[in-house]
Amino acid sequence: MIAPLFLLASLAATPPQSGVVWRGQHAEIARSTDGGYTLRGPFGERNIPAPAWSVQTASPLFDGLFAMAQEDLRQDSVDAIRDDAFDRGHAMPCHCFETGAKWHYVWTRDLAYSVDLGLWRFDAARSRNGLLFKLSGVRAKDAPQGSYPMQDTGSGGSWPISTDRVVWFLGARHLLGDKVFADKVWQALNDTLAQDREYAFDARLGLYRGETSFLDWREQSYPEWTKDNVVFIAQSFALSTNVLHYEALRLAEHMAGKRGDARAHDYGAQAAALKAAINARFWRADRGMYMSYIGGDGLPVDAYDLLGLSLAITSGVADTERSRSALAHYPVWPAGSPVIWPERADEPIYHNRAIWPFVSAYALRAARAVDDPAQIAFQIESLMRGAALSGSNMENYELETQATHVDAGKLSGPVVDSPRQLWSVAAYLDMVSEGVFGLGDDGRVEPKLPVSLVPMLFGKQDRIALRLPGRRIVLQRPKTVRGNLLVAGSIRHDGTTVTVALKVVDAPSPPLRTGAPLYAPPTPPAPAVTRNGDTLRVRADGGRSVLYVDGQRFGDVGATWALPPSPASRCLRVTRLGEGNIESFPSATTCVGDETRIEGGWPRTWTAPVSGSYRATLDYANTHGPINTGITAAVKRLSIRCAGSRERSFPIVMPHSVGDQRSTAAVFDAKAGARCTFSLQAGFNMSGLANFAHYTGGEGGSSGPLNDADVGALRITRIPSATAKP
Repeated sequence: MIAPLFLLASLAATPPQSGVVWRGQHAEIARSTDGGYTLRGPFGERNIPAPAWSVQTASPLFDGLFAMAQEDLRQDSVDAIRDDAFDRGHAMPCHCFETGAKWHYVWTRDLAYSVDLGLWRFDAARSRNGLLFKLSGVRAKDAPQGSYPMQDTGSGGSWPISTDRVVWFLGARHLLGDKVFADKVWQALNDTLAQDREYAFDARLGLYRGETSFLDWREQSYPEWTKDNVVFIAQSFALSTNVLHYEALRLAEHMAGKRGDARAHDYGAQAAALKAAINARFWRADRGMYMSYIGGDGLPVDAYDLLGLSLAITSGVADTERSRSALAHYPVWPAGSPVIWPERADEPIYHNRAIWPFVSAYALRAARAVDDPAQIAFQIESLMRGAALSGSNMENYELETQATHVDAGKLSGPVVDSPRQLWSVAAYLDMVSEGVFGLGDDGRVEPKLPVSLVPMLFGKQDRIALRLPGRRIVLQRPKTVRGNLLVAGSIRHDGTTVTVALKVVDAPSPPLRTGAPLYAPPTPPAPAVTRNGDTLRVRADGGRSVLYVDGQRFGDVGATWALPPSPASRCLRVTRLGEGNIESFPSATTCVGDETRIEGGWPRTWTAPVSGSYRATLDYANTHGPINTGITAAVKRLSIRCAGSRERSFPIVMPHSVGDQRSTAAVFDAKAGARCTFSLQAGFNMSGLANFAHYTGGEGGSSGPLNDADVGALRITRIPSATAKP
């Protein structure tokens, strides 16, 4: 049995139920005569009014922090929102939630995760309104009409470099009882899945391309060389984003079935295939975890993120064995679980070296899914401690101290940290309603309460209670507590009150993984290549390294390698090994082999010299926005017709760039002597959405849609076979 960490540190003068001591800091709470609470801590003093919904436990701290989360939510409930990049900072009417004390706007992923974490239960109207605010029709005249969630401004000019806008459906699925809203969800779901299938799905690997969900400050969680070139991200595949697409496909299957729509079978088949591809491509057996992302050629990356891992578990993508393994192998620090691991020693604290409460709430859900009492208790403690010591539900905390700021020179942080951050507020409310009292999305009550938390929550009481609108849940402790997890024994319904008599079970509880190395080794430079006759000599700079050839590990660990002759071009990357044999992020690529450049107007023609697989890219420059934001990633369709084969069309993405660079690639097959014709056609980007007419922070907004780049040479390279479908 694992005792709560903050209770172990409590001072004798402060009852464990009412206070917390952590690294020399102290916070305590007291009930007020008016039904509210007074919280005192390192931040000062906060008076919390009497809450609309209440918990009654032996812990004023637990009860009062639930009240504080409700007060934070009240302050986040607004009638207008604003952002400097929209309508020139003027207020926009919206009876919805703003994102936090420092963020007065509504972003798709922040809101959708918040709604999924239970805000639909506390304010359905604002949840719906906010989601509808992020739903848009099409204004571009040369694009198919439809209804789509907005991918907010982001890396390289937004979608499809980032493709996690499908998280919108994760929140919307809880509000389908409203028929008008459900009809809008159904239309947007069909339109969005079709568009993402066209522009983001890669049939070779069976996965959706795009950046990791929420982790969109690329230098924090991607190789540093992506700072000025995000094409690698645009071509890569993220665990979290693929699980979100899986959830959207499952929702489409469910809604189609309810409506008697024949597409239910197709959506179900696509979901099953995607689940299989995720498990085949992201699982790393030597780590016992799912990787956070992989390269466009399948390159494994020794990087992990807690949100993607937790979503894989809660969605059912991961089976029980892999779920338990992933949670057991993901490392923790005394303050909580990091959102990414391993960390970057050369980046400031934000996603890097940080705890994010909303991600901890998803980890709590994952722990409940596998009945892991140690993980359940650990995440609950972390959420409580952070809220108590900071006096609000903060955006994030530094990993080792759980502080809202650590002074470390240019690496200080968290770089930004907002009080009453919406998804952190939702996380706390969800921790109480589902994490402790077991209230599920379907209304069923299924508590899974670690025995280690009984002293704090029950004290000498035999029951604790949660009161929500039209609902009261009572948990009754067993007379004898021998085991590690309290679960439902019997359930009694009495009007709006549900009373659960708890029983004790012994659940598998692997130890938390402590003592893992904190940092990944530095990313090495691209490998150097020299020729020795027909053999290529490859050299890595910086000690023990791993060589990857076209995404596959090659040879043994070392510093030099000899590649045998090959008629095809090969692209090489290296990683550096560090403590615990952790690999660094992959280096930039060194590609070797012959290449054909074709310039001039469109269409362009080329004749295949031999039968095989080929890669086509475009030289381009896109200066319509900075690398880190905007909505004007240039998205086109490259049509390829080779004699003897059917015409095929591929999405080509040209993100915002710093000077000239290469586009994403199209991989195709051609027979020897076949004459191929290439045509570049219009595509779609976020500037084509009607709602982005309000965007005044850059090009493609109020000035009208913009989906263009300066396109140069078409480059064609022969690559190893069996990478394209005929």
